[in-house]
Amino acid sequence: MKTLIRAAALSALLASAAAPAALAQAAPPAAESMFQATTLNLAAYGETKVAPDMATITLGVMTEAATAQDAMRLNAQRMTQVTAALRKAGIAAKDIQTSNLNLNPQYAYEQNQPPKLTGYQASNQVTVTVHDLARLGAAVDATVNAGANQVNGVSFGLNDPTAAENAAREQAVRALQAKADLYARATGHRVQRLVTISEGATYSAPPPMPMAMAASFAKREMADTPVSAGELKVRIDVTGLYELAR
Repeated sequence: MKTLIRAAALSALLASAAAPAALAQAAPPAAESMFQATTLNLAAYGETKVAPDMATITLGVMTEAATAQDAMRLNAQRMTQVTAALRKAGIAAKDIQTSNLNLNPQYAYEQNQPPKLTGYQASNQVTVTVHDLARLGAAVDATVNAGANQVNGVSFGLNDPTAAENAAREQAVRALQAKADLYARATGHRVQRLVTISEGATYSAPPPMPMAMAASFAKREMADTPVSAGELKVRIDVTGLYELAR
């Protein structure tokens, strides 16, 4: 009987010792697999310069009156005229979007006296997208002549950036591959394969062009406001993970 007990105990002991070994053999050697391949993580970029073919401009009307109703009524009248001027200048209704509408009380402040209400100020701003830059100067002048007294700047862009982005992508990928080849040669390796690649896009335009306030326009007859669009830089940044081999 004692012999049977000892045999069973020995079998159990051997089984418990073999179980961790079997598990260790079945599980992937995570630490070792990290060093089975030599990898190279790199970044590069490509950049193209292109003339913009569209612009975005923010302009609007500010009015003041003794009552809130009068301030809003005057503002609505002048803003209607501004919108009509934009449409007449060739800007489609879908490219005119209200971006800011405010009504604020105005106070006079005197020392040791409570604030005194003096009236109300209403403002209405629209963001206008101009797809034909030849119309931009005329559109600005038309809105000022129609009553716009806030012109806050213009920024430029592309109606379709696909071609410029693709050209920058090709430059970025060529630069990335050249960098990988250089590192591989310098370390006595060769590039075996590209494992992953990712990208990000950025645009760099001239800073928004400040536009003169309407008061300076209204006092004189003038030709179309000159607009210089400059160049737009389209940049694509890429990162890639390469596997190297000897």
